[in-house]
Amino acid sequence: MKKTNFKSRISRLRIFVLVLGVLAATIPTSAGFVERAYSVTFYPLLQRYLTSLTNQFQFALFDLLVVALVGVFVVWWVFRLSRAEHGRRWRAALSMIANTAAIVVMMYLAFLLTWGLNYRRQPLKEKLDFRESLVTEEALLDLAKFSVVRLNHLYDITADVDWPSLDQMPVVFTPAFLRAQHRLPGARILITGRPKRSFFSFYFRRAAVDGMINPFFLEILINDEVLPFERHFIVAHEWAHLAGYANESEANFVGFLTCLFGDVRARYSGWLFLIQPILRSLSEEELRIVSASLRVGPREDLDAIMVRLENSTPLVRRSMRRVYDRFLKANRVTAGVASYDAVIELVLGTDLQPELLNISK
Repeated sequence: MKKTNFKSRISRLRIFVLVLGVLAATIPTSAGFVERAYSVTFYPLLQRYLTSLTNQFQFALFDLLVVALVGVFVVWWVFRLSRAEHGRRWRAALSMIANTAAIVVMMYLAFLLTWGLNYRRQPLKEKLDFRESLVTEEALLDLAKFSVVRLNHLYDITADVDWPSLDQMPVVFTPAFLRAQHRLPGARILITGRPKRSFFSFYFRRAAVDGMINPFFLEILINDEVLPFERHFIVAHEWAHLAGYANESEANFVGFLTCLFGDVRARYSGWLFLIQPILRSLSEEELRIVSASLRVGPREDLDAIMVRLENSTPLVRRSMRRVYDRFLKANRVTAGVASYDAVIELVLGTDLQPELLNISK
């Protein structure tokens, strides 16, 4: 009887968890409420605590989490199926499927609590007094020409400088991130994370993943093959995720702004990033004109980035892109991976535009 009651309670608990997960994924939420109740109140407190804790570890806790989960699930499945009586293994398998689904849903709920609800916060456009009228083809071409001027100038300054390693980034780059946070409306000053290398770097290289945030322990992982002049922007982008900017276009914008508040190396890294989505947005004729003005040095750096990305495995890269596109859309980012290039709209249409274009002169 006790065993039956226990199984009944477990069954009810699984159903409760599954229903709760479905409701959490589908119920509409107010962006203003999420912003006030989570993104600028609860989340900053949690981020300061968790990132301060994970910064104490040189290794990535994400690696430990993945290995532990895979190990536990494998051992659990093998144990349950091997202990099941002959002829009842299908029942044991069905029970394990239900248990696994419940645990996955619990992890999803934990994801929402520790970071994922930031996908539902108030858009940065609304807080920056974004004006759609400023986003025009003429403005885009002007920004493209200005970006080329900045890259040509900054390349000459940075040609002979040493680039900081990933381990040095928190010391040399955190002040720029803090300045950028002070400049953004409603931002809370958060803890920058130590850039960590992952055991899964081999996958990052194959999938052309530059970096990621561990949403459970709020640490950042960086592909150790990113080029020296890419590091500033990539680290700033992941720090922006740590600051609660889950949307990729917003993380790109905050990362770019952080680079502009940094030294000449950071500014070059920022403009080198921005020129890439800009060039992808130009017409063929505009692209020819703008590219002709780009000097050999920055062009070679852009080619080096392209070579690094092309050294990935096409099948793995495409698969990862599809999976991440679905992940973003499931988290209510309707543009999916296309949201990366929407940073151009933020740069052109924000009320910070004059500062963005002049701070690095």
